[in-house]
Amino acid sequence: MPFRRTLIKSAVAALALAGAAFGALAQNYPARPITLIVPWGAGGGTDATARIIGSLLEKEMGQPVNVVNRTGGNGVVGHAAIASAAPDGYTIGMATVEIAMMHWQGLTELTGASYTPIGLVNADPAGIQVRADAPYKNVQELLAAIKANPGKLKASGTGQGGIWHLAIAGLLRDQKIDPAAVPWVPSNGAAPGLQDMVAGGVEIAPVSLPEARSLIDAGKVKSLAVMADKPASLYPNVPTLKAATGSDWQMAAWRGIVAPKGIPADVRDKLAGAIRKIAASKEYNDFMASRGFGVIYAGPDDFAKFMAKADADLGATMKAVGIAK
Repeated sequence: MPFRRTLIKSAVAALALAGAAFGALAQNYPARPITLIVPWGAGGGTDATARIIGSLLEKEMGQPVNVVNRTGGNGVVGHAAIASAAPDGYTIGMATVEIAMMHWQGLTELTGASYTPIGLVNADPAGIQVRADAPYKNVQELLAAIKANPGKLKASGTGQGGIWHLAIAGLLRDQKIDPAAVPWVPSNGAAPGLQDMVAGGVEIAPVSLPEARSLIDAGKVKSLAVMADKPASLYPNVPTLKAATGSDWQMAAWRGIVAPKGIPADVRDKLAGAIRKIAASKEYNDFMASRGFGVIYAGPDDFAKFMAKADADLGATMKAVGIAK
């Protein structure tokens, strides 16, 4: 018995020592560079948002923040890399709306609950973009062309079953048009999808206005409508879908900072405090406004609830349009 008591005391002491060391590590966090994983390609809205967050996070945390694009698998590769990283706060990521969608397609078992939520930082509604020389003057003319030529007009801007795919599929269903009438060409994000459209590979890019901005301003792309309840401040002359067609269909992408499950509470709180400060900063808001990106903020608890609701809502929509498995 004395031997057993000695073992127990030794184990308790070892655990206490480990806990103290772990607490010290959390207290000294961060002691080295942080990696911020982006599940989508360079040049898109997620990449731009992640890079301004990374730049400002460096100032807040006093360590370099390396933004790394991990594309592939319709967003699964990058999201999986975030979830599987060591839970020490040195690898975080920009989770996107697709995390509330991919598991409904059978692409992954990951959901918003697979992460430690840090902060929701952005939301942008879908738009309907076509080439500048396209013959359609408005959404009604585009929809008429789709009806008259099912399967001829293709669209791109994200992976199969991604948010922008759901945006156009939901619109078509709302207009009593078979969603299959516009074949979807998967891409690693809005930027390559838009480039494919400009090159003539597809005819429609139902991505956000900020993502299409450079090509709109260059006169290569025009936007016919935005899937929101009010016009975007970036292009106030682009009508809402409701104004253009009478449709109440809306869809938006959102982005937020997450970490792997199980990071120390002190580390989570330090990251969350930094992201909260960044979301309220003039630098962040000026950057987002200059590009037409929407700013929205929710802390860890509210972000967790937000992701759970998005998962339920998008799952119901995906089932209705036949995208969910």
